[in-house]
Amino acid sequence: MTGAVTWTAGIATHPGLLRSNNEDRVFVDETDGIFLVVDGIGGQAAGETAAETAVRVIAEQLAHSNGSAEERVRGSITAANNEIFDLAQAQQDWRGMACVLTLAVIDDDRVVVGHVGDSRLYVMQGGKLRKLTSDHSPVGEREDQGEISEREAMADPRRNQVFRDVGSRPRQPDEDDFIEVHSFPFRADAALLLCSDGLSDCVPSIDITAIIETYDGDAEAVSQRLTDAANEAGGKDNISVIFVAGADFSGAAAARARRRHAITRLRQKPWKIALSRAVWLLGGMLMGTALWAFLNRSTLDHSQGASRRIAVAASDPRAIASALSVAQPGDTLDVAPGEYFGPIEMRDEINLISRTPGAAIIRLDPAAVADAGIAFAARGIHHGRISGFRIAGSKAVPLATGILVDGANLEIDDVDISGAADCAIRIVSGSSPVIHASDLHDNPGCGIWIGGDSSPQIAGNRIAGNGIARDAPRAGIELHPPAAPTIERNIITGNGAPNVEEDIGRANVTGEGKP
Repeated sequence: MTGAVTWTAGIATHPGLLRSNNEDRVFVDETDGIFLVVDGIGGQAAGETAAETAVRVIAEQLAHSNGSAEERVRGSITAANNEIFDLAQAQQDWRGMACVLTLAVIDDDRVVVGHVGDSRLYVMQGGKLRKLTSDHSPVGEREDQGEISEREAMADPRRNQVFRDVGSRPRQPDEDDFIEVHSFPFRADAALLLCSDGLSDCVPSIDITAIIETYDGDAEAVSQRLTDAANEAGGKDNISVIFVAGADFSGAAAARARRRHAITRLRQKPWKIALSRAVWLLGGMLMGTALWAFLNRSTLDHSQGASRRIAVAASDPRAIASALSVAQPGDTLDVAPGEYFGPIEMRDEINLISRTPGAAIIRLDPAAVADAGIAFAARGIHHGRISGFRIAGSKAVPLATGILVDGANLEIDDVDISGAADCAIRIVSGSSPVIHASDLHDNPGCGIWIGGDSSPQIAGNRIAGNGIARDAPRAGIELHPPAAPTIERNIITGNGAPNVEEDIGRANVTGEGKP
């Protein structure tokens, strides 16, 4: 594995400021160019065991296996996955343990990367820091697709949910939706950064770039500075960093290159600057006109097919129900943070959006508990969307069902439901909802109940800790034929009964979400 490009590496790992144990593990073999960051899932001993097993097995496999670099990377991660799974089945305390990891192997002048989960690999070259790996998480996907900013993703409370892991179920090396593999040239003037999410969730990329630019030949010092920065930003998770610098990489040169990029516009000829400003001015005027039209759509005549965006304030806890009663097809209700009363009856072709995800809370009206304890119902509608809400029950006002979907098509995303005595979401009567990026947790009842001839799509959700606070344990998902759901890329774990019916359980990630 040694080759034409030489490098120097430094490592740092720390439990962070809020954890007493460190479930991260790192492994570096500079001689053979092997660099590995592992973040354990499962809590305490289980998470640490999963991470330690991954390091041990991957190191052994890479040392003794043959084939191409990509084959060896895939094979070593798969072997670690299957050993972690076998260990978890043999010991009750380890059930559900898993890990996420990023592995880089330098093979001559190329780097082969194997990646699962939300740890990361960055490449620093020419003054630019580029994230090479994807985040296998609902929030990470939205960030990677540009739907939310880096800052918004870092602040999202569901940031640590993942839908790919190593160890929660048996795997094969070439399975889809398992190992993300990259291969690219490693130039002598480039650097690599591998890290757990304890760094990337606390330190934005611009600050990571600035710290890498301090590199003066001491890779260990850069890794330690990055770890210190994560702790200074709160240290809310375990932090692990591996920094690998090519022989010709210079932090000072990287800083100069970044400054050159920043001042390129200042070196344009005056007429180019004037033209550029004119273009921006015209663009701003056009965008301003478009924004004015958008904000004033609520005054347009619905008979001409226009839609509106209607602001819903928290001054009245019944404001959502009131706004829905007058909304027209195509309208979007933009709901401000606050507490609102259900039951809420959805209307057709309406988008119901929480302005700040998780900050608009729906509870049952204590003065008028009705409709069998259902907080939100969609009955017989052809299309609609509910996004970003938290639906919660309490001892004072018990909740039976968070969301009822009855003969309806509905998109449910980024919704948090807890405290439902019967089920978080009940799907009946030929419904075809799409449920994704949601967190259904700590409900005394099941997570999702699916019956009739319904065919929901359920992807990228966390369904955990349901059905455990009652005499008859309930499952994460209860499937009642002839329902035919599509269920994939979910975290389904820690529920009172089997997480999901066996015939569809193979489509899911069933392991602990990261604490």
